Order: sequence, then C-alpha cells, then structure tokens
Amino acid sequence: MIDVFLPAALDPLTAGLLLAASLVTSMITAALGAGGGVLLLALMALWLPPVAIIPVHGLVQLGSNTGRFAMTWRRADWGALAAFAPGVILGMLAGALVLVRLPEQLWQVTIAGFILFLCWGPSLPAAALGRTGILLASTVTSFITLFVGATGPLVAAFIKQLHEDRFRTIATFSGAMTMQHLPKALVFGLAGFHFPEWLPWVGGMIACGLVGTRLGLHLVHRMGDHTFQRLFSIILTLLALRLLWQALAS
Repeated sequence: MIDVFLPAALDPLTAGLLLAASLVTSMITAALGAGGGVLLLALMALWLPPVAIIPVHGLVQLGSNTGRFAMTWRRADWGALAAFAPGVILGMLAGALVLVRLPEQLWQVTIAGFILFLCWGPSLPAAALGRTGILLASTVTSFITLFVGATGPLVAAFIKQLHEDRFRTIATFSGAMTMQHLPKALVFGLAGFHFPEWLPWVGGMIACGLVGTRLGLHLVHRMGDHTFQRLFSIILTLLALRLLWQALAS
C-alpha cells in the first residue's frame, strides 16, 4: 500500500518527514507572509533527485498557495492580480524556450539584492507599483522561477510595497504565487518530467499544507498589521541573506 503512495525515489521515513515539513512550512508562510516555500525547497533538495526538486516543489506550492488563496480571496487586490496574470504567461513562455541550467549564483545574488532593497530601501515610485510595474515584476519572476524555484520571497517583497494590511498582503501574494506555479507543471511536463508517480505523495503534501495554512492564519488574527509587516521584513531579509550565503559558498 505504501509503495502505491510513494514515488520510487522516496523511502517511508523521508516521505513522512517531508509531509511534516509541508505542514510546518505552510504555517510559517501563512503566519509570517513568506519563508515556508524556500525552507521546504531547501529540505526537498536534501532528499529528492535533482531533476525532481523544482517541478515537484512547484506542484506542492501550487496546492499550498491555492488553498491559502481559497481561505483569503475576499481580501485580495484583484487589480494587482489582473496585472500580474499576463506577466506569468509571458515569463513562462520565454522560460520554456530556454529551459536550461543558467548560472544560479547570478540569480541568487540578484534576487537577494532586490529583496533587501524592497524591504529596507526607499519606497518604490507610484509608477513602479502600477499595472506596468506589476506586469514587469511578474514577467521577470515567472521567467526566473523555472530555473531556481526561489522567487517567492522576491514576489512577496514586491507585494509588500503595495499594501500595509496583513490579510490583503497574504491574499494577494497567495493569488500571485498560485498563478505563477500553475503553468510551471505544464512546462516541466512538456519538457519530459514524469509527474504521475509523484501525484499521490504530492496530494498528501498538499493536504498537510492546508492544515498548516489554517493554523498559520489563526496566528495572523492574533497580531496587528505593524507586527506582521515587521516580521515579514525580517523573514524576507533572512531569506535574502541565505541566498547570498549560498551564492558565496558555491
């Protein structure tokens, strides 16, 4: 029975640890706005075959973000999401044409620099936060995510510039990441990745993630907007420093 549920590349202990990690990391993202997806990606990189890390992580994150968006969609910024959607298509199409291994250190340093600027630098001008700016941010991050799978904090840092309300930030970020992860499965499927053997276990990961999301949103109700924004900035800064460390270490 376990053999039917698990892909051949995972043993029961590892699969169970990652199921627990899905719950905890989803709770972190729901409560603090970001961070869980990158942490889960780092854990998957320890145990999953390299060819499976980004496509499987993308599928799990699609389910997790969809669930979080379903719980918070009433607070989303629909105008920002409408501007974000075309960029996802443009970025994924461009990425699908050059689906090769690009220098990861360059992306890591670039993403980290932008995150730190968006968190602690001056506020972006109004034009950068309009429909054109959102479209550009969506296109660039959707392109990069096919190669490094770590653009969630960058998208979160950009959306942080749009809103002070914690629930609006969480809902809009969840909607944006749902759109960004949705075509990723299609791109990797067309590129030859075999998803079916992973689907039962991925379904378990998503279910655990939904439980974690519900727990995390309960914590959000207990904190104010100022506390949330401060913790959000700290989490994003730690993720940016981690990317810089990875780039320097490699």
